[in-house]
Amino acid sequence: MSHKEELTHINAKGDSHMVDVADRDVTVRTATASGLVLLSPAVVALLRDGAIPKGDVLATARVAGIMGAKRTPDLIPLCHPIALHGVILELEIVETGVRINSSVKTADRTGVEMEALTAVSIAGLTVIDMVKAIDPSASMTDIQVENKDGGRNGHWTRP
Repeated sequence: MSHKEELTHINAKGDSHMVDVADRDVTVRTATASGLVLLSPAVVALLRDGAIPKGDVLATARVAGIMGAKRTPDLIPLCHPIALHGVILELEIVETGVRINSSVKTADRTGVEMEALTAVSIAGLTVIDMVKAIDPSASMTDIQVENKDGGRNGHWTRP
């Protein structure tokens, strides 16, 4: 089997297209993703003290991440617009910055991995936006799917 045959978003001519999922069963599908925003020790201390000048960083990033998950098909060209039935975003201040975990759930014909990744990404970008004036070196790293469940491929967990 050639590499092109394995790519579901590439047709026989090699053109990208949106995969037709109309014949797939509607099933409950979940995905979790994680990422880390790396921050200076001074900004971590300000976060712990609730003293960031722009306000409540974690609450703002949480809402932004949820909004991002809902807008995924507007941001990623070949993603299907699907109804999200749940988005949970957890942000934790850690020694090196902010750890972000998302959990997304739907009952639909395609998975929610991209929505989980988008939630983490937008939450992380929001953290950076809110601290960039005091930490211009803030960065995101290790954004990845941790596990997914549902659909014809069943369960997968990062090894």
